Amino acid sequence: MRRLIYFVLTFVVWILAAWPFVDGRLDLQVVVAGLLASFLVAMLFHDILPKEHHVFISPTRVFWFLVYVPVFLYYVVRANLDVVYRALHPAMPIKPGIVKIKTNLKTDSAITALANSITLTPGTLTVDLTDDGYLYVHWINVKSDDVEQATQFISRRFEWFLHKIFE
Repeated sequence: MRRLIYFVLTFVVWILAAWPFVDGRLDLQVVVAGLLASFLVAMLFHDILPKEHHVFISPTRVFWFLVYVPVFLYYVVRANLDVVYRALHPAMPIKPGIVKIKTNLKTDSAITALANSITLTPGTLTVDLTDDGYLYVHWINVKSDDVEQATQFISRRFEWFLHKIFE
């Protein structure tokens, strides 16, 4: 079942990335190449892909993912503007440092998505993850060294959605 789900997901991504519809016609070579590549990926890499494959077939989880994407993009744009402001400001108001934050997420997929969301948001970079649910994050402008406050600033806005999607 996992292989089938990953095959379908990989093929959908292939079709969206390659877009084989040229001049109103379907380019069969691109579709066949996508089928073969998707089959190989599903067969070779199904063991290293998330074991929580049920998240890909739940309409509720897909809904929350579709809600999460614009929220995530909003925070990325906001963080970009903040980093640009700090870089262009004559005094360069930064206070870089590494802070410890706590996550309540349990599944590997959810924690990975959180770490990636933090890293993809400009001004923050996930540096390390511990087994007991802590992440170490490099932050361009440390507002608090307190674990709870740093967690509130950095990850809570993502965790709520990721919990709905992955757990």
